[in-house]
Order: sequence, then C-alpha cells, then structure tokens
Amino acid sequence: MTPRPYDRVLLFMGVLSVRGFPSSLRERLESLFGKISIVTEPFPFSFTDYYVPEMGDGIERFFIAFEDLVSPDQLAAIKTETDMIEGEYAEDGERKINLDPGLITEGSVILATTKNRAHRVAIGCSLYAEVTLIYHSHGFESFPWTYADYRSAEVQSILLDFRRRYLSLRKLTMESI
Repeated sequence: MTPRPYDRVLLFMGVLSVRGFPSSLRERLESLFGKISIVTEPFPFSFTDYYVPEMGDGIERFFIAFEDLVSPDQLAAIKTETDMIEGEYAEDGERKINLDPGLITEGSVILATTKNRAHRVAIGCSLYAEVTLIYHSHGFESFPWTYADYRSAEVQSILLDFRRRYLSLRKLTMESI
C-alpha cells in the first residue's frame, strides 16, 4: 500500500504576552510560517497565575491563524522555532511572550508541548502533542487535561471561527486540485 500524504491543517498560535504583538514578531512569524490571516483581540489572561512569576502582571491572551495550510507532521519543527523566538523576546532570561502553536483539523484542536504526560504522544525533537479539544455535535468538547482557557466559551468561540476558516480553505484547496 502506498502511503498517502497527510491532509493539510490550519496552523494557529495561542499567544500570551505582556508586550502586545510587536510588528517585529509578526514579521518573524510570517517569514517562517506564511501570512497571518487572523489576529484576535487580546483579553486578560486570568485563567491561572502560572505564568505571572516569569512574565509579570498584565498578561494578555490572543490568537493568530495563518493563511496557508500546513502538513501536521511539521508541528515539532514549528514548536522548535517558536521556542527559539520566545527566547529572543525574553528579558533577563524570562519570557515576556509565550507562543503555543497548534493545529486545527476537522475534528480536533491539537497543541504542541515540551512536557510529557500520559495523554501526550512524542512527535520528535523532544516534543509532544495532545488532542486538547474534539469537535462533536456542533461544538468542542474538552478533556480532564484541557487547559482552563481552552475550556472557556470565549476561546472555544475563537477556535470554532478558526475551524470554519479551515474548512473553507480546505474546500478551496480540494477544488483547485
């Protein structure tokens, strides 16, 4: 049996920042991953205080989505790049911007992480991926391990919009073949 190529998926990033979205960061991300098609409005990140000791107060969350669909087997390489970029925006060794790349498929939201847990799968480069949300009955369903912000109606609404965009892009891609 001849292996089939992976279906291309939507690359997005959850961004935590105390520095907004610097134009230099946007330019860097676009040079690596293609044009950013969506940047959501930032909102206060109040789901946990986990990042406050490193990033300080005033953390905001926003999401970006990229125009070009990607192969899902690129997630480890993308996470490696974003980890390096975080270091470039660090001050005194502490991150001020956190980039969490993920993929949106027809049926799920998948996030990359450096931390291994029972529900995560190794994807190379000492990185792991987890299915964070699944799409079912016209909405997303979470798991016990789903981050609190990804369980929220606000974030799920954003991700549903991203999913609709993905389905539209995928349809256009299929029609052009």
